[in-house]
Amino acid sequence: MTTGIQSKLPEVGTTIFTTMSALANEHKAINLGQGFPDYDMPEELMSLVNKAMHDGFNQYVPMQGYLPLREAISQKVSGLYNASVNPDTDITITPGGTYAIYTALTTVLKPGDEVIVFQPCYDSYIPNIVLNGATPVFVDLSYPDYRIDWKQVKNKITPHTRMIMLNSPHNPTGTVLYPEDLQQLAAIVQDTSILILSDEVYEHLIFDEIPHQSVLRIPELRERSFVCFSFGKLYHCTGWKLGYCIAPAELMTEFRKVHQFNCFSCHSPSQIALAAYLQDPSTYNSLGKMMQGKRDHFAGLMHSSRFDPLPSHGSYFQLYRYNRISEENDVEFCKRITREYGVAAIPVSVFYQQSTDHGVIRFCFAKKETTLEEAASRLQRI
Repeated sequence: MTTGIQSKLPEVGTTIFTTMSALANEHKAINLGQGFPDYDMPEELMSLVNKAMHDGFNQYVPMQGYLPLREAISQKVSGLYNASVNPDTDITITPGGTYAIYTALTTVLKPGDEVIVFQPCYDSYIPNIVLNGATPVFVDLSYPDYRIDWKQVKNKITPHTRMIMLNSPHNPTGTVLYPEDLQQLAAIVQDTSILILSDEVYEHLIFDEIPHQSVLRIPELRERSFVCFSFGKLYHCTGWKLGYCIAPAELMTEFRKVHQFNCFSCHSPSQIALAAYLQDPSTYNSLGKMMQGKRDHFAGLMHSSRFDPLPSHGSYFQLYRYNRISEENDVEFCKRITREYGVAAIPVSVFYQQSTDHGVIRFCFAKKETTLEEAASRLQRI
């Protein structure tokens, strides 16, 4: 039978994450490629979910999300960023941060629109833009510090620019935004109708006493932004697929029109549990220090290897150069060390539309100490 279907994503095939995970399984390798922890989520949070289920919270909650959870998020945002966010009109609970990003893009993009995207970037951004008939316009982050060249951004603005996408802490590089970045962004979008989508799923996984620069801090940015977050990334429960989006009421009204026909209601017991768990600010304020300890532990173990680290100030990830080891392209290098040394990583070139290869690979350090120690021991032999 011939279906006559025409692919909406003809350039998309099997992702490198699927490829590397399959290779890791085949060779019984330690998987430092994909961004997921191999340790348990907080015991208290598990207990709260069990309690919610036993207490009968197993049916739909409202489409916008469980109100006490939205209220807890509003209080958190107020305390952290001095921003007033209405829990009724400005916050929607979503099945993960990636879903929130897709829904925000689908809410506003039309054929002919342009979206400025910083490369390297999370792999869902480009397909999400293309599926909505819009065109990604690329600005490469400066190598090797992966900072934004705001003059280049300004030069990319056209009458068709509908949105600028941000990500901090950044995946895959681990870099973060600073106050001057938000100031320059605000100056660029002033007196325009350009919207912002800020991917802040690693919000609390930020290191070295650097404060997270959320766009929610800046009123003139907040009023034009969709800001996307993830509970799964923060609380080591990526399989929950639970996050949220914050946007001003005018934008959120339209966001919810799309959301309600894709996922009318997210997992109820998890929302009830998180509403209680977030009452204690230490549950999120302590996360950066914990993850920084993992970064530092892995970096110490790798110090005697021939890999050279690039700075990571946030997220699950650190980039390493391998130019003292090999001249292979990064994809082939990652495949070889998985097969021959039993450690899987992700080549950074796959995060570029043009497969730009600087000889850099990404390791995920959100793992048990024993996992990191065994992985580093194998990598030191290369």
